[in-house]
Amino acid sequence: MKYILARKIEMTQMFDENGKVIPVTLVAAGPCEILQLKTKESDGYEAVQIGFEPLKEKKVTKSVKTKPYKHVKEFRGLEDEKKVGDKIDVSIFKEGEKVKVSGLSKGKGFQGGVKRHGFHGKSATHGVKHEHRTIGSVGYSVPGRVVKGRKMPGRTGTERNTVKNLIIKRIDKTSNILAIKGAIPGRRGTLIEIRG
Repeated sequence: MKYILARKIEMTQMFDENGKVIPVTLVAAGPCEILQLKTKESDGYEAVQIGFEPLKEKKVTKSVKTKPYKHVKEFRGLEDEKKVGDKIDVSIFKEGEKVKVSGLSKGKGFQGGVKRHGFHGKSATHGVKHEHRTIGSVGYSVPGRVVKGRKMPGRTGTERNTVKNLIIKRIDKTSNILAIKGAIPGRRGTLIEIRG
């Protein structure tokens, strides 16, 4: 079980030995500190709690003195060799390893049904005089209302997304940067969870 918290830096490209372009996303991963080990006896489930990005000394208040980190996350499952205070960095991963990446997708604001849900839209010819990107009918005469869960226009994005089977192409241990093949969720600076 491998896990680490990271920040998305940007997308760029690399070249393989044949000169083929590989799109990669650069992320600044860790170092993270293990803050707590939760067990079935004490907490009812097993998990590891880690902290990422330490707070500056003047920003630490009395309530967060015990965990002075900007981000604290839990990962389910326990490992015997882990102890409170241990550091997690990019050295836990290997080049060519497959990982699962989770994060918040980009927020796109208020969008219509065509962009938000992929609706077809109305015909552009044959006497259609209304807006072509409207969603059409939203209800029936029998209930006399719009049914719960109907796909409608609204706020799009800012949802938790997970992308599986992404390959780590390069690891820079000195600056804690991972180059992951392909795109990952979120804008630049998004908090990312990487699991192996």
